[in-house]
Amino acid sequence: MRLGIIILAFVFGCAATALIRVAPQNANANSETTEVAADDTNEFSLSETQEVTQQLALDVVEESFGETEDGRAVKMFVCTNSNGYVLEMMDYGATIVAMRVPGKTDGEESVNVALNCNDMAGYEACSSYFGTTVGRYCNRIASGKFSLDGKEYTLATNGGPHHLHGGNVGFDKQIWASELIKTDSAAGVRFTLISPDGDEGYPGEVKVVAEYTLDEKDQLKMVFSATTDAATHVNLCNHNYWNIAGAGSGTVMDHELMLACEEVLEFDDTLIPTGKLLPTKDDAYFDYQKVKTINAGMKAAPAGAKGYDHCFVVKRKSANELAFVGSVRDPKSGRKMSVFTTQPGVQLYTANHFNGQPSSGGFDANGGICFESQHYPDTPNQPSFPTTLLKPGQTLNHTTVHKFSYE
Repeated sequence: MRLGIIILAFVFGCAATALIRVAPQNANANSETTEVAADDTNEFSLSETQEVTQQLALDVVEESFGETEDGRAVKMFVCTNSNGYVLEMMDYGATIVAMRVPGKTDGEESVNVALNCNDMAGYEACSSYFGTTVGRYCNRIASGKFSLDGKEYTLATNGGPHHLHGGNVGFDKQIWASELIKTDSAAGVRFTLISPDGDEGYPGEVKVVAEYTLDEKDQLKMVFSATTDAATHVNLCNHNYWNIAGAGSGTVMDHELMLACEEVLEFDDTLIPTGKLLPTKDDAYFDYQKVKTINAGMKAAPAGAKGYDHCFVVKRKSANELAFVGSVRDPKSGRKMSVFTTQPGVQLYTANHFNGQPSSGGFDANGGICFESQHYPDTPNQPSFPTTLLKPGQTLNHTTVHKFSYE
Protein backbone atom coordinates (compact mmCIF):
# COMPACT_ATOMS: atom_id res chain seq x y z
CA MET A 1 0.00 0.00 0.00
CA ARG A 2 1.13 3.47 -0.67
CA LEU A 3 1.55 5.99 2.15
CA GLY A 4 0.40 8.96 0.06
CA ILE A 5 -2.94 7.31 -0.66
CA ILE A 6 -3.40 6.29 2.98
CA ILE A 7 -2.83 9.85 4.18
CA LEU A 8 -5.32 11.15 1.63
CA ALA A 9 -7.93 8.73 2.93
CA PHE A 10 -7.31 9.90 6.52
CA VAL A 11 -7.61 13.57 5.63
CA PHE A 12 -11.01 12.96 4.05
CA GLY A 13 -12.18 11.53 7.36
CA CYS A 14 -13.20 8.05 6.30
CA ALA A 15 -13.64 5.66 9.20
CA ALA A 16 -12.44 2.06 9.17
CA THR A 17 -12.63 1.90 5.39
CA ALA A 18 -10.90 4.63 3.42
CA LEU A 19 -12.28 5.29 -0.05
CA ILE A 20 -10.86 7.41 -2.83
CA ARG A 21 -13.49 8.94 -5.08
CA VAL A 22 -12.35 11.01 -8.06
CA ALA A 23 -14.82 12.39 -10.59
CA PRO A 24 -14.56 10.87 -14.08
CA GLN A 25 -12.62 12.96 -16.53
CA ASN A 26 -11.85 12.75 -20.22
CA ALA A 27 -9.61 14.48 -22.70
CA ASN A 28 -11.62 17.65 -22.51
CA ALA A 29 -12.10 18.73 -19.03
CA ASN A 30 -21.07 -19.20 -12.47
CA SER A 31 -18.59 -17.24 -10.96
CA GLU A 32 -15.59 -19.32 -10.05
CA THR A 33 -12.55 -17.44 -8.83
CA THR A 34 -9.58 -17.94 -11.16
CA GLU A 35 -6.06 -17.17 -10.02
CA VAL A 36 -4.15 -15.56 -12.88
CA ALA A 37 -0.97 -14.24 -11.34
CA ALA A 38 1.11 -14.73 -8.24
CA ASP A 39 0.35 -12.49 -5.29
CA ASP A 40 2.37 -9.35 -5.90
CA THR A 41 0.62 -6.99 -3.52
CA ASN A 42 2.90 -4.64 -1.61
CA GLU A 43 3.05 -4.74 2.18
CA PHE A 44 3.32 -1.55 4.23
CA SER A 45 3.45 -1.15 8.01
CA LEU A 46 2.87 2.13 9.81
CA SER A 47 5.25 3.19 12.55
CA GLU A 48 3.81 3.17 16.07
CA THR A 49 4.73 6.87 16.33
CA GLN A 50 2.69 7.85 13.28
CA GLU A 51 -0.74 9.34 13.86
CA VAL A 52 -2.14 7.95 10.59
CA THR A 53 -3.67 4.53 11.26
CA GLN A 54 -6.41 4.26 8.65
CA GLN A 55 -5.83 1.88 5.75
CA LEU A 56 -7.34 1.57 2.34
CA ALA A 57 -9.52 -1.52 2.30
CA LEU A 58 -11.39 -3.76 -0.06
CA ASP A 59 -14.84 -2.21 -0.41
CA VAL A 60 -17.69 -1.23 -2.74
CA VAL A 61 -20.11 1.65 -2.24
CA GLU A 62 -23.11 2.97 -4.18
CA GLU A 63 -23.59 6.59 -5.27
CA SER A 64 -25.70 8.57 -7.74
CA PHE A 65 -24.52 9.33 -11.26
CA GLY A 66 -27.39 11.60 -12.17
CA GLU A 67 -30.20 10.88 -14.63
CA THR A 68 -30.67 10.01 -18.27
CA GLU A 69 -32.32 12.54 -20.56
CA ASP A 70 -35.64 10.73 -20.14
CA GLY A 71 -35.40 10.90 -16.33
CA ARG A 72 -34.10 7.46 -15.39
CA ALA A 73 -31.90 7.50 -12.28
CA VAL A 74 -28.38 6.12 -12.78
CA LYS A 75 -26.32 4.53 -10.03
CA MET A 76 -22.54 4.68 -9.67
CA PHE A 77 -20.53 1.97 -7.90
CA VAL A 78 -17.03 2.59 -6.57
CA CYS A 79 -14.84 -0.42 -5.75
CA THR A 80 -11.45 -0.17 -4.03
CA ASN A 81 -8.80 -2.65 -3.05
CA SER A 82 -6.16 -2.30 -0.35
CA ASN A 83 -3.45 -1.47 -2.90
CA GLY A 84 -5.12 1.78 -3.98
CA TYR A 85 -6.83 0.57 -7.17
CA VAL A 86 -10.27 2.04 -7.84
CA LEU A 87 -12.89 0.64 -10.22
CA GLU A 88 -15.90 2.84 -11.00
CA MET A 89 -19.00 1.49 -12.76
CA MET A 90 -22.59 2.50 -13.43
CA ASP A 91 -25.78 0.56 -14.04
CA TYR A 92 -26.49 2.36 -17.33
CA GLY A 93 -25.10 -0.15 -19.82
CA ALA A 94 -23.36 -2.08 -17.01
CA THR A 95 -20.51 0.27 -17.79
CA ILE A 96 -16.94 0.71 -16.56
CA VAL A 97 -16.61 4.46 -15.95
CA ALA A 98 -13.03 4.52 -14.69
CA MET A 99 -10.16 2.23 -13.72
CA ARG A 100 -7.72 4.12 -11.51
CA VAL A 101 -4.24 2.66 -11.13
CA PRO A 102 -1.98 4.01 -8.35
CA GLY A 103 1.47 5.31 -9.14
CA LYS A 104 4.50 3.06 -9.14
CA THR A 105 6.06 4.78 -6.14
CA ASP A 106 4.84 6.61 -3.03
CA GLY A 107 3.65 10.10 -3.82
CA GLU A 108 2.70 9.43 -7.44
CA GLU A 109 -0.90 10.19 -8.30
CA SER A 110 -3.34 7.54 -9.48
CA VAL A 111 -4.05 7.47 -13.20
CA ASN A 112 -7.36 6.61 -14.83
CA VAL A 113 -6.58 4.27 -17.74
CA ALA A 114 -10.17 3.89 -19.04
CA LEU A 115 -11.66 6.42 -21.45
CA ASN A 116 -14.88 7.94 -20.10
CA CYS A 117 -17.29 10.88 -20.13
CA ASN A 118 -17.85 13.48 -17.42
CA ASP A 119 -21.57 12.88 -16.90
CA MET A 120 -24.68 11.19 -18.25
CA ALA A 121 -25.18 13.87 -20.87
CA GLY A 122 -21.73 13.02 -22.21
CA TYR A 123 -22.49 9.30 -22.29
CA GLU A 124 -25.78 9.78 -24.09
CA ALA A 125 -24.07 12.00 -26.69
CA CYS A 126 -21.31 9.42 -27.17
CA SER A 127 -21.86 6.62 -29.69
CA SER A 128 -18.59 4.79 -29.02
CA TYR A 129 -19.76 2.29 -26.34
CA PHE A 130 -17.31 3.54 -23.68
CA GLY A 131 -16.86 0.74 -21.14
CA THR A 132 -20.28 -0.79 -21.81
CA THR A 133 -21.48 -4.38 -21.69
CA VAL A 134 -22.42 -4.98 -25.32
CA GLY A 135 -25.23 -7.31 -26.44
CA ARG A 136 -27.34 -9.13 -27.38
CA TYR A 137 -24.67 -9.63 -30.04
CA CYS A 138 -21.41 -7.67 -30.00
CA ASN A 139 -19.61 -6.89 -33.25
CA ARG A 140 -21.28 -7.38 -36.64
CA ILE A 141 -23.90 -9.63 -38.23
CA ALA A 142 -23.85 -9.38 -42.03
CA SER A 143 -26.75 -7.42 -43.51
CA GLY A 144 -28.57 -7.68 -40.17
CA LYS A 145 -29.97 -11.10 -41.03
CA PHE A 146 -29.63 -14.71 -39.90
CA SER A 147 -31.72 -17.86 -40.16
CA LEU A 148 -32.56 -20.16 -37.27
CA ASP A 149 -34.67 -23.31 -37.39
CA GLY A 150 -35.87 -22.40 -40.86
CA LYS A 151 -36.93 -18.84 -40.00
CA GLU A 152 -35.12 -15.69 -41.08
CA TYR A 153 -34.67 -12.92 -38.54
CA THR A 154 -34.11 -9.30 -39.50
CA LEU A 155 -32.16 -6.97 -37.22
CA ALA A 156 -31.32 -3.27 -37.33
CA THR A 157 -28.57 -2.29 -39.75
CA ASN A 158 -26.99 0.35 -37.53
CA GLY A 159 -23.36 -0.25 -38.55
CA GLY A 160 -23.31 0.69 -42.21
CA PRO A 161 -24.97 -2.18 -44.10
CA HIS A 162 -24.66 -4.50 -41.08
CA HIS A 163 -26.02 -5.07 -37.59
CA LEU A 164 -23.59 -3.78 -34.93
CA HIS A 165 -23.34 -4.28 -31.16
CA GLY A 166 -26.94 -5.31 -30.55
CA GLY A 167 -28.76 -2.74 -32.65
CA ASN A 168 -30.28 0.68 -32.12
CA VAL A 169 -31.08 0.15 -28.43
CA GLY A 170 -28.68 -2.54 -27.29
CA PHE A 171 -27.66 -3.62 -23.80
CA ASP A 172 -25.37 -0.58 -23.61
CA LYS A 173 -28.40 1.74 -23.36
CA GLN A 174 -30.33 -0.21 -20.72
CA ILE A 175 -30.48 0.32 -16.96
CA TRP A 176 -29.34 -2.99 -15.46
CA ALA A 177 -30.44 -4.32 -12.08
CA SER A 178 -27.50 -4.32 -9.66
CA GLU A 179 -26.27 -6.17 -6.58
CA LEU A 180 -23.10 -5.40 -4.64
CA ILE A 181 -20.47 -8.15 -4.36
CA LYS A 182 -18.12 -8.28 -1.38
CA THR A 183 -15.91 -11.28 -0.52
CA ASP A 184 -12.65 -11.69 1.39
CA SER A 185 -10.67 -11.14 -1.81
CA ALA A 186 -12.82 -9.10 -4.23
CA ALA A 187 -15.41 -6.33 -4.46
CA GLY A 188 -17.69 -5.50 -7.33
CA VAL A 189 -21.17 -5.52 -8.81
CA ARG A 190 -23.45 -8.19 -10.26
CA PHE A 191 -25.54 -6.64 -13.04
CA THR A 192 -28.59 -8.46 -14.45
CA LEU A 193 -30.80 -7.71 -17.44
CA ILE A 194 -33.84 -9.38 -19.01
CA SER A 195 -33.89 -9.05 -22.80
CA PRO A 196 -37.46 -9.85 -23.95
CA ASP A 197 -38.43 -12.03 -26.88
CA GLY A 198 -38.19 -9.92 -30.05
CA ASP A 199 -35.77 -7.42 -28.49
CA GLU A 200 -34.08 -5.67 -31.44
CA GLY A 201 -35.40 -8.51 -33.62
CA TYR A 202 -33.80 -11.42 -31.73
CA PRO A 203 -35.86 -14.49 -30.76
CA GLY A 204 -36.22 -15.71 -27.17
CA GLU A 205 -36.24 -14.08 -23.76
CA VAL A 206 -32.67 -13.94 -22.51
CA LYS A 207 -31.49 -13.38 -18.94
CA VAL A 208 -27.99 -11.90 -18.80
CA VAL A 209 -25.67 -11.59 -15.82
CA ALA A 210 -22.48 -9.49 -15.94
CA GLU A 211 -20.24 -9.59 -12.88
CA TYR A 212 -17.41 -7.08 -12.56
CA THR A 213 -15.00 -7.39 -9.63
CA LEU A 214 -11.73 -5.84 -8.47
CA ASP A 215 -9.57 -8.14 -6.37
CA GLU A 216 -6.56 -7.93 -4.08
CA LYS A 217 -4.25 -9.10 -6.86
CA ASP A 218 -5.02 -5.93 -8.84
CA GLN A 219 -7.18 -7.82 -11.32
CA LEU A 220 -10.38 -6.67 -12.97
CA LYS A 221 -12.50 -9.75 -13.57
CA MET A 222 -15.51 -9.87 -15.89
CA VAL A 223 -17.84 -12.88 -15.85
CA PHE A 224 -20.72 -13.04 -18.33
CA SER A 225 -23.51 -15.62 -18.26
CA ALA A 226 -26.83 -15.98 -20.07
CA THR A 227 -29.82 -18.30 -20.37
CA THR A 228 -32.75 -18.32 -22.80
CA ASP A 229 -36.24 -19.76 -23.19
CA ALA A 230 -35.86 -20.17 -26.98
CA ALA A 231 -32.97 -20.76 -29.36
CA THR A 232 -31.14 -17.51 -30.11
CA HIS A 233 -27.67 -16.07 -30.69
CA VAL A 234 -25.78 -14.35 -27.86
CA ASN A 235 -22.32 -12.79 -28.02
CA LEU A 236 -21.35 -10.59 -25.06
CA CYS A 237 -18.30 -8.43 -24.44
CA ASN A 238 -17.04 -5.42 -22.55
CA HIS A 239 -16.18 -2.48 -24.79
CA ASN A 240 -13.66 -0.59 -22.70
CA TYR A 241 -11.15 1.72 -24.34
CA TRP A 242 -7.80 1.63 -22.56
CA ASN A 243 -5.01 4.17 -22.56
CA ILE A 244 -2.35 2.81 -20.23
CA ALA A 245 -0.56 6.18 -20.13
CA GLY A 246 -3.80 7.74 -18.86
CA ALA A 247 -7.09 8.68 -20.47
CA GLY A 248 -6.65 11.88 -22.46
CA SER A 249 -2.84 11.67 -22.50
CA GLY A 250 -2.63 11.30 -26.28
CA THR A 251 -2.65 8.39 -28.70
CA VAL A 252 -1.84 4.79 -27.81
CA MET A 253 0.31 4.30 -30.90
CA ASP A 254 3.53 4.33 -28.88
CA HIS A 255 2.19 1.66 -26.49
CA GLU A 256 4.06 -1.64 -26.52
CA LEU A 257 1.72 -4.42 -27.62
CA MET A 258 2.04 -8.18 -27.38
CA LEU A 259 -0.58 -10.62 -28.74
CA ALA A 260 -0.20 -14.36 -28.21
CA CYS A 261 -2.31 -14.94 -31.32
CA GLU A 262 -1.17 -17.02 -34.27
CA GLU A 263 -4.19 -16.30 -36.49
CA VAL A 264 -6.42 -13.38 -37.42
CA LEU A 265 -9.74 -13.41 -39.27
CA GLU A 266 -9.75 -12.24 -42.88
CA PHE A 267 -12.32 -9.48 -43.46
CA ASP A 268 -13.97 -7.95 -46.49
CA ASP A 269 -14.10 -4.20 -47.07
CA THR A 270 -17.12 -3.87 -44.74
CA LEU A 271 -15.44 -5.73 -41.84
CA ILE A 272 -17.40 -8.97 -42.29
CA PRO A 273 -15.30 -12.16 -42.03
CA THR A 274 -14.76 -14.14 -45.20
CA GLY A 275 -14.49 -17.34 -43.14
CA LYS A 276 -10.75 -17.62 -43.70
CA LEU A 277 -8.15 -17.48 -40.92
CA LEU A 278 -4.81 -15.89 -41.77
CA PRO A 279 -1.51 -16.70 -40.04
CA THR A 280 0.03 -13.76 -38.21
CA LYS A 281 3.59 -15.12 -38.15
CA ASP A 282 6.03 -12.87 -40.00
CA ASP A 283 3.22 -10.54 -41.08
CA ALA A 284 4.58 -7.11 -40.16
CA TYR A 285 1.06 -5.69 -39.72
CA PHE A 286 -0.51 -8.51 -37.68
CA ASP A 287 2.35 -10.27 -35.91
CA TYR A 288 2.64 -9.08 -32.31
CA GLN A 289 3.84 -12.36 -30.84
CA LYS A 290 6.96 -10.44 -29.91
CA VAL A 291 6.52 -7.09 -28.21
CA LYS A 292 6.59 -4.04 -30.45
CA THR A 293 4.93 -0.65 -30.53
CA ILE A 294 1.64 -0.23 -32.35
CA ASN A 295 3.38 2.37 -34.50
CA ALA A 296 5.83 -0.28 -35.63
CA GLY A 297 3.02 -2.49 -36.87
CA MET A 298 1.28 0.42 -38.56
CA LYS A 299 4.28 0.92 -40.83
CA ALA A 300 3.07 -2.17 -42.69
CA ALA A 301 -0.62 -1.19 -42.66
CA PRO A 302 -2.64 -1.20 -45.90
CA ALA A 303 -3.05 2.17 -47.58
CA GLY A 304 -5.65 4.27 -45.81
CA ALA A 305 -5.68 2.22 -42.59
CA LYS A 306 -5.83 4.36 -39.47
CA GLY A 307 -5.23 1.56 -36.99
CA TYR A 308 -6.66 -1.86 -36.16
CA ASP A 309 -10.21 -3.21 -36.15
CA HIS A 310 -9.53 -6.94 -36.44
CA CYS A 311 -10.55 -10.13 -34.67
CA PHE A 312 -7.59 -12.24 -33.55
CA VAL A 313 -7.88 -15.92 -32.65
CA VAL A 314 -7.03 -16.63 -29.01
CA LYS A 315 -4.54 -19.46 -28.69
CA ARG A 316 -5.71 -22.04 -26.15
CA LYS A 317 -5.18 -25.63 -25.07
CA SER A 318 -8.85 -26.32 -24.31
CA ALA A 319 -12.20 -24.70 -25.05
CA ASN A 320 -12.75 -23.35 -21.53
CA GLU A 321 -9.18 -22.40 -20.71
CA LEU A 322 -8.60 -18.92 -19.28
CA ALA A 323 -5.95 -18.26 -21.89
CA PHE A 324 -3.41 -15.46 -22.11
CA VAL A 325 -4.41 -13.03 -24.86
CA GLY A 326 -1.64 -10.47 -24.65
CA SER A 327 -0.54 -7.28 -22.97
CA VAL A 328 -0.16 -3.56 -23.54
CA ARG A 329 2.39 -1.36 -21.78
CA ASP A 330 3.08 2.35 -21.52
CA PRO A 331 6.87 2.60 -22.00
CA LYS A 332 7.17 5.89 -20.12
CA SER A 333 5.57 4.85 -16.83
CA GLY A 334 6.12 1.09 -17.10
CA ARG A 335 2.40 0.61 -16.43
CA LYS A 336 1.11 -2.63 -17.95
CA MET A 337 -2.16 -4.46 -18.50
CA SER A 338 -2.30 -8.19 -19.30
CA VAL A 339 -5.47 -9.83 -20.62
CA PHE A 340 -6.78 -13.39 -20.19
CA THR A 341 -10.05 -14.85 -21.50
CA THR A 342 -12.10 -18.01 -22.07
CA GLN A 343 -13.47 -16.50 -25.29
CA PRO A 344 -12.21 -17.76 -28.68
CA GLY A 345 -11.45 -14.33 -30.10
CA VAL A 346 -10.47 -10.76 -29.30
CA GLN A 347 -11.34 -7.75 -31.40
CA LEU A 348 -8.41 -5.34 -31.33
CA TYR A 349 -9.63 -1.82 -32.04
CA THR A 350 -7.58 1.37 -31.85
CA ALA A 351 -10.36 4.01 -31.88
CA ASN A 352 -9.78 4.76 -35.55
CA HIS A 353 -12.99 6.77 -35.97
CA PHE A 354 -12.49 9.16 -33.04
CA ASN A 355 -12.56 12.82 -34.07
CA GLY A 356 -12.62 14.89 -30.88
CA GLN A 357 -16.39 15.34 -31.08
CA PRO A 358 -19.03 14.38 -28.47
CA SER A 359 -19.72 11.15 -30.40
CA SER A 360 -16.22 10.01 -29.44
CA GLY A 361 -16.30 11.52 -25.96
CA GLY A 362 -14.07 14.40 -27.02
CA PHE A 363 -11.12 12.06 -27.64
CA ASP A 364 -9.03 12.14 -30.80
CA ALA A 365 -8.21 9.29 -33.19
CA ASN A 366 -6.24 6.41 -31.65
CA GLY A 367 -6.80 7.77 -28.15
CA GLY A 368 -7.55 4.28 -26.80
CA ILE A 369 -7.29 0.57 -27.53
CA CYS A 370 -9.99 -2.08 -27.09
CA PHE A 371 -9.47 -5.74 -26.26
CA GLU A 372 -13.02 -6.95 -26.97
CA SER A 373 -12.91 -10.60 -25.91
CA GLN A 374 -15.75 -12.32 -27.74
CA HIS A 375 -16.85 -14.93 -30.24
CA TYR A 376 -16.03 -14.14 -33.84
CA PRO A 377 -18.17 -11.64 -35.78
CA ASP A 378 -21.06 -12.91 -37.93
CA THR A 379 -21.10 -16.39 -36.36
CA PRO A 380 -24.83 -16.90 -37.11
CA ASN A 381 -23.90 -16.89 -40.81
CA GLN A 382 -20.54 -18.69 -40.47
CA PRO A 383 -21.11 -22.38 -39.61
CA SER A 384 -17.35 -23.07 -39.42
CA PHE A 385 -16.91 -20.57 -36.54
CA PRO A 386 -17.33 -21.43 -32.83
CA THR A 387 -21.08 -21.11 -32.34
CA THR A 388 -22.94 -18.39 -30.48
CA LEU A 389 -26.18 -20.38 -30.54
CA LEU A 390 -27.77 -20.58 -27.10
CA LYS A 391 -30.63 -23.02 -26.47
CA PRO A 392 -33.05 -23.55 -23.58
CA GLY A 393 -31.39 -25.54 -20.80
CA GLN A 394 -27.93 -24.25 -21.72
CA THR A 395 -25.96 -21.53 -19.90
CA LEU A 396 -23.46 -19.29 -21.60
CA ASN A 397 -20.41 -18.67 -19.38
CA HIS A 398 -17.33 -16.61 -20.22
CA THR A 399 -14.62 -14.94 -18.15
CA THR A 400 -12.12 -12.21 -18.99
CA VAL A 401 -9.43 -10.91 -16.61
CA HIS A 402 -7.33 -7.75 -16.85
CA LYS A 403 -4.24 -7.80 -14.65
CA PHE A 404 -2.51 -4.48 -13.87
CA SER A 405 1.15 -4.16 -12.91
CA TYR A 406 4.36 -2.18 -13.45
CA GLU A 407 7.30 -3.46 -15.43
